[in-house]
Amino acid sequence: MDRTPTIRPLERPPLLHVTVQEALKGYIEGNRLRAGDPLPPEAELASRLGVGRNSVREAIKALESLGILETRRGIGVFVKEFSFRPLLDNLAYGLQDSLRDVEELREIRRVLETGLIDKTIAMIGREDVEELRKVTAQMKARAERNESFAAEDQQFHQLLFRCQNNHTLSALIDIFWMAFSKASNFHNLENPTPLDTWRDHHEIVEAIVRRDVAEARRRLDEHYSGIQQVIARNRQDEDKSSSRRTKT
Repeated sequence: MDRTPTIRPLERPPLLHVTVQEALKGYIEGNRLRAGDPLPPEAELASRLGVGRNSVREAIKALESLGILETRRGIGVFVKEFSFRPLLDNLAYGLQDSLRDVEELREIRRVLETGLIDKTIAMIGREDVEELRKVTAQMKARAERNESFAAEDQQFHQLLFRCQNNHTLSALIDIFWMAFSKASNFHNLENPTPLDTWRDHHEIVEAIVRRDVAEARRRLDEHYSGIQQVIARNRQDEDKSSSRRTKT
């Protein structure tokens, strides 16, 4: 007896393509399709769902934007390998004007990293330490030239936890780092004390080398407090500039 989940005709709500999306996701889950597995042809999907091909086409496009499906021209529609990228892009876009959510992102990053630094200290090897020191040296050189080192900053936080070989953790760190950076415009914020920011990172590495969990955690915590001070200072400057423009 065939127990394969089927696709049944749908009722027609106002947002039919949304219901089609849910039906397609249910089909993928019910049949345990994996990355690279094909979906039935568009015409067959429309027939089995009892909807028009346009509704199926819209649903497929929406699921493509979410990173669930991909269309290979002339071949068909396939389940796509999971990626956090669509989530990252949507999260950063949605948070770009919300100061409260920027602070919440900073706090999530702080808790995530301070909570897991002990595992890094237990596992990290010489190669990762050398790379961390190399990155912090690049930070110092840029700080002395009063240049931004946002790219090195992101690389530092990835290297900090690479030894744990936790792909979900790495993806989450990237998501929160990039979403926070975009939402706060952190790349373009003026940092009046770039050498202090470099020193934060340098001291984190040295605490890790000494296997000093408490000190590494304290330094990470202070680092995130410094980030908040940079944001607050720039916000105050923006408010003052805006107030002056209003008065004139």
